[in-house]
Amino acid sequence: MNRSILIHPHPFDQRMAQPSDEGRPGETPGARDGTIRIGTQGWNYQDWVGGFYPSGTKPAAFLTTYARAFGVVEVDSTFYAIPPAKTVRGWAERTPPGFTFTLKVPQQITHEHRLLDAEDLAAQFWDVARELGDKLGPVLLQMGPDFGPGEMSALAAFLPGIPADLRVAVEVRNAGWAQRDVLRALMALLHDHGAALALSDGRWFPRELVLALAEHPTAGFHYLRWMGPDRSITRFSQVLMDRGEEIAAWAAALRPLRRRGMDVFGFFNNHFSGHSPASARELLSLLGETPVDPAELEEQTSLF
Repeated sequence: MNRSILIHPHPFDQRMAQPSDEGRPGETPGARDGTIRIGTQGWNYQDWVGGFYPSGTKPAAFLTTYARAFGVVEVDSTFYAIPPAKTVRGWAERTPPGFTFTLKVPQQITHEHRLLDAEDLAAQFWDVARELGDKLGPVLLQMGPDFGPGEMSALAAFLPGIPADLRVAVEVRNAGWAQRDVLRALMALLHDHGAALALSDGRWFPRELVLALAEHPTAGFHYLRWMGPDRSITRFSQVLMDRGEEIAAWAAALRPLRRRGMDVFGFFNNHFSGHSPASARELLSLLGETPVDPAELEEQTSLF
């Protein structure tokens, strides 16, 4: 893998290192300290009861309990279908002020239509997403592993149609996107539309490349996803793999971004280490935050 684009930036890369100060991203980085929001991919896991959720917690209380510990969550269910507006309003009503949801764009748009001729579906999804009000964070275009550089024109046609009041992140999962010239073109496209390149610590790009890309944001915010390589994990009640070295590397990469004014949204998958709430708490601790201990959730529950 030729990493010279990132390790020895030429003028193009220097331009890409400065996020856009127009359109969706919002404030110009550097005008304030950035806000780092770390959470998990989803909240509806029965395996978390006893290790994260207090013993006896019912599924109906998972979201409200989760929101006592973390300030942001990535919603996976919207990938499978556009939810009813009532459902989305319910999420907002069950969480405190300042809580943030990020939503996956439905696979009908990303995988079935492959971003083409999907304007009506997209408009329907944008309207439903707005039911979250000020609790709506970025929306994620998670493209499939067969969506390669040859379909960049579809992405280029889709991005301008995203309403300016929405923030968008784009995740590509095909190794072809990591080629030097392709990556440069992708970053230029995203930069021009104020969209973030979603960085996934998973199986698609080498971790060194993803860490290096963190220094070259294409928008006024970053969107990070820690996926993990081991899909054989089927129980999510406890940490099964020590990923402390990787988490420490990410903490080191995120600290300067905060000083530059970058807002960061980051989400752990259970497959990263076996139990995503613990991974999220570990990163928050390394960033100087004081994450909520599960024992505190138990104490809070006992008060009611």
